[in-house]
Amino acid sequence: MKRVLHYLDENLEEMLMILLLVAMTCIMGIQIFSRYVLRMSLSWSEEVARYLFIWSAFMSVSLCTRKCISIKIDQFIKFFPKRGEAAFKLLNLTISFVLFVYLIPYAAYYLKTTIESGQVSPACGIPMYYVQSAPLVCFVLTAFRLVQRWVINLKIVLGKDEEFPPEGTLAESIVESVEDGIGTDAEGRDA
Repeated sequence: MKRVLHYLDENLEEMLMILLLVAMTCIMGIQIFSRYVLRMSLSWSEEVARYLFIWSAFMSVSLCTRKCISIKIDQFIKFFPKRGEAAFKLLNLTISFVLFVYLIPYAAYYLKTTIESGQVSPACGIPMYYVQSAPLVCFVLTAFRLVQRWVINLKIVLGKDEEFPPEGTLAESIVESVEDGIGTDAEGRDA
């Protein structure tokens, strides 16, 4: 079980994105074959590919968060030592976390209204809540990944971790942080 969790922690977004992109490629390949070789167009292929693309776009937010890949200008923070750089990253991660936690209820409301409306897609008849659950699922996953990054940077700020990124998984880093007692002083009291 621990190996499965370790594997999912390290590869969940990549696995899902690969599956989505392979499915989109196959579906569009079938559409091209049908249209130009068989001379008949499929009514469902573009719709399904569009929905898979929506899921992959939202999933990429979590992937970029986990891998610390984002558009940023970090020349200023590179002037600081490792702990100062981690402190700036903590601030950035905190702001990002607040944003995603703020967006989660709106995504849940959006999904709830879609479920209540009973809306289905025009060509395939797929319930639209399958598509419109992407923001909620991915915002929650991104918030979780932000917490993981936050704990890693907190360890660096506190001087408890000399390596970045850590050797183990992000989840293992959180467990180690809790076991090490982040937020407590040497006698176990809250700092």
